[in-house]
Amino acid sequence: MPRVHPLTIPQNPTRGLIALAKWVGGLAEWEDGETTYLSIAFTWKLDEAWSRAQFARAQGRRVIAGGPALFLVKMQHQIADVAEIQSTYPDAVARHNPEATIASRGCPVGCWFCIVPAMEGKDFTLLPEFPVRPILCDNNLSALPADYQQYIIDRYRDAGVKLKDANSGFEPRTFTPDVYDRWRSLINEGRGPWRFAYDDMQEREEALRVMTMLSDEPARRKRVYVLIGNEPFAECMQRIHEVIDHGCEPHVQPFMKLNALHREPHARHDWTIQKLRDVARWANGWVWKRAPFEEYEPSRRSSQERYDEQQGLFV
Repeated sequence: MPRVHPLTIPQNPTRGLIALAKWVGGLAEWEDGETTYLSIAFTWKLDEAWSRAQFARAQGRRVIAGGPALFLVKMQHQIADVAEIQSTYPDAVARHNPEATIASRGCPVGCWFCIVPAMEGKDFTLLPEFPVRPILCDNNLSALPADYQQYIIDRYRDAGVKLKDANSGFEPRTFTPDVYDRWRSLINEGRGPWRFAYDDMQEREEALRVMTMLSDEPARRKRVYVLIGNEPFAECMQRIHEVIDHGCEPHVQPFMKLNALHREPHARHDWTIQKLRDVARWANGWVWKRAPFEEYEPSRRSSQERYDEQQGLFV
């Protein structure tokens, strides 16, 4: 039997090409009888969650809170004074997006900037009774056992549900031709993006191999997560340009401390906070299609642009 889902959502919220239900923004709240539940994905949402918990308690309600934000904050947050802290709740991801689901927990890779190995483990926990929904949020689909990958695909086929977004995507080092062949028809029928990460120069060979493998897929449906700020500026920009040069679209994510209490990038190496923001806006706003970063003018804003913090994109 699978373990109960942690009260959590994935760290990489979706941006699909097809209209999907929206994510709530990292803080989900719902009621069951006399109890108010709070699921907190991001540490910078903890103070807001504390305010909501206080309000619910003032109404005489029991408050239960959980999620990766509380796992990450090693010191006790003041929310613990007004809410019971609980680590699990069945299908909590659906409270953040009703079209989201999870078929497995954990990831064997162990990236130093990722919460998953510490929170969910480096061994997979399979959840075979997962509800089939259009957004699949597993941490590392390509590293799952081949028979379980096929099991997930078969569940979608049998349920008649289109997979519109494999949200956290595939791992370059385990994305083989067999994995590509296995998932190709399901993902292409759902018309969602092919997602994987190019996080540092150490995985350059694997990332370029995957981009080459996906060369026949439309550029708009190849979304590559590119972490910036974890390496010097030149290396990060090289990764962004390699994504573009290989016919893919970068989704740039500035490095942040996992326990940050404010939604602000963390500057390391030769970066500044402003440059991290500027590169993210240049890349995620598709400005690179019109001008190189060296010619980018951060002060210019289109009246039609709106920055979606949940997606990390200008839309």
